[in-house]
Order: sequence, then structure tokens, then C-alpha cells
Amino acid sequence: MKNKKLSILLNGLINENPVFVLVLGTCPTLATTTSVVSALAMGIAALAVLVCSNAVISMLRKVIPDKVRIPSYIVIIAGFVTIVQMLMQAYLPSLYDMLGVYLALIVVNCIILGRAEMFASKNGVFDSVLDGIGMGIGFTLALLSMATVREVFGNGSWAGFAIPFLKNYTIPILSESPGGFFVFGIMIALVSKLGKKPVKQEISCKGCPSAALCYPEASVNKESEVAE
Repeated sequence: MKNKKLSILLNGLINENPVFVLVLGTCPTLATTTSVVSALAMGIAALAVLVCSNAVISMLRKVIPDKVRIPSYIVIIAGFVTIVQMLMQAYLPSLYDMLGVYLALIVVNCIILGRAEMFASKNGVFDSVLDGIGMGIGFTLALLSMATVREVFGNGSWAGFAIPFLKNYTIPILSESPGGFFVFGIMIALVSKLGKKPVKQEISCKGCPSAALCYPEASVNKESEVAE
């Protein structure tokens, strides 16, 4: 049982990372990873909405009619996004202005709606909360890794703190849209390579047209059997 709960929690980190494996939430990923601060803020906001919406949708999964489940999920998600927006606008106005419209677009983020449809609507509350935490952390780590590469090598800073020895060796295009796509592609390839499991293949001479050259005695035995 513990292993099952742990696998649900860790699933969103590597095996089903929402950004690098499932390739969801691409729009906020590319838009908010120009700096570590904005990436972290977006990740935490999405994590909070994921956990809360998963929990509520799981509790109401037997009450919500199947025909209106998607609109119902969107209403629930929109409610939590509004709460996050209001809290951030009140207590963290600079982050609110930094994220801009992308904070409101969490409502239609494919990661949150996808987990509601694929997991929360079919599992218990505790498992759904674990899934939300795992996917939220996976999303946050993906944003942070991309933002670190883009800010460090694009602006010569990290979380707004300048890195002196990189000041004259920055690659400005990394902080722009083309650089975002480039880093995104590199990260997907890297995660795919690290997460790929070696496939064991059985080597056999069956069906090989040159098998008789390797094992002539087998060919002779086969011909004698046919003659008999």
C-alpha cells in the first residue's frame, strides 16, 4: 500500500512529468521561464490549484453527472484560480503583475484539467491529493530547470542576482521566444534519454536467410528430415 502511494506521488516527477513527458502546459512553460522567480511563482500557484481541485473533484466524482463533468471541473478549477489570484494580488502584487494573464490561464491549463479527468474523477480523495502534489512538484521542477538555464545563460543572473563571471558571456536569445523553444526541446530529449529503459532483445537465427551458412549441420539435418 505504501509503495502504491509513493508511486502516485513520484509519478509526476519523471515517468509522467507533465511538461517533459506528457508535453502539457507548454504555453505557461515557455512564457514564465524567462526568470526563476516567475517560474517558481507559476509552479506554486499551479500546485495549489492542482491539489485543491483534485481533492474537490474526487469528493464530488459520484455526484457530478457524466454529461456535464468537464464544465463542472472547469468551474471548480476557476474558483480556486480566482482565490489564488486574489491572494497573490493582495499580498504579492509584484508577482501578480509579473505573471499577468498567465495566472488566469491556469483555468484552462491542460495539466490541471487532464488530472481531473484522468485521475481525480476515478480515485479517492487522498490518492487524488497525492497525484496533485506529485504533478504540481513535477511541473514546478520543470519550470525551474528551464528558467535556470534561460536566466543564467541568457541574462547572466539567477533569481535576479547577477553572476559576475557570466556578465560578458550571455546568450541573449535564450531569454527570448526562440531560446525558450530550444531549451524546451533539449530538456525533453534529455529527460527522454534518462528515463528510457533498456529493452532486452532475444537474438535468434530464426527467420534469417543466412542461418544455413552459420550452422550447415542444421541445414543438412533439416533436408534429411524433409526427404524422409
